[in-house]
Amino acid sequence: MFERFTKDARAVVTGAVEHAERGGAQAVEAEHMLLALLDREGSRASFALAALGGGQWLESVRRALDEARRRGGLSQAEADALAGLGIDVGEIVARVEEVHGVGAMSGDRKDKRWWSGHRSFSREAKDVLERALRIAVARRDRHIGDEHILLALAGRPGVPAEVLADHGVTYETLTRVLCGGGEAKAG
Repeated sequence: MFERFTKDARAVVTGAVEHAERGGAQAVEAEHMLLALLDREGSRASFALAALGGGQWLESVRRALDEARRRGGLSQAEADALAGLGIDVGEIVARVEEVHGVGAMSGDRKDKRWWSGHRSFSREAKDVLERALRIAVARRDRHIGDEHILLALAGRPGVPAEVLADHGVTYETLTRVLCGGGEAKAG
């Protein structure tokens, strides 16, 4: 499948691996792909994000992804659902970090020497890549571009879609911008 990726899509995948390595993550996650997309310039996905006001909220997205990692990958919706059951995720994170240090619930390893070889892709990250392929095929595109990865992230449940939606970027707004359905503004 990787041979069908454009240069920009390949750069997103390699950028996601680099984000995972820098963070000491055991696997490449969907969030790493979003971070790699946010790093891109001059690509279809970066154009779409800029058209939706991306320059204004880029750092806010990064902070929201960091906060979700601190919660052990729980989305805000999941944390709210647990709060409805009387479970305070913020309190749990605080207690764990008090004992084990900041970021202990993120799954990242502080001792990075344990790792040898390549980072594997989590089930969610693989699902994003598979969805990107399906989106490209459905649109009759010959290659998988970084815009397909962005659409796949926005169109599946999870932290990246939630963070993007909080900034007015949804599958629908991205489709309008990428397919020429008019200007879409982030809300």
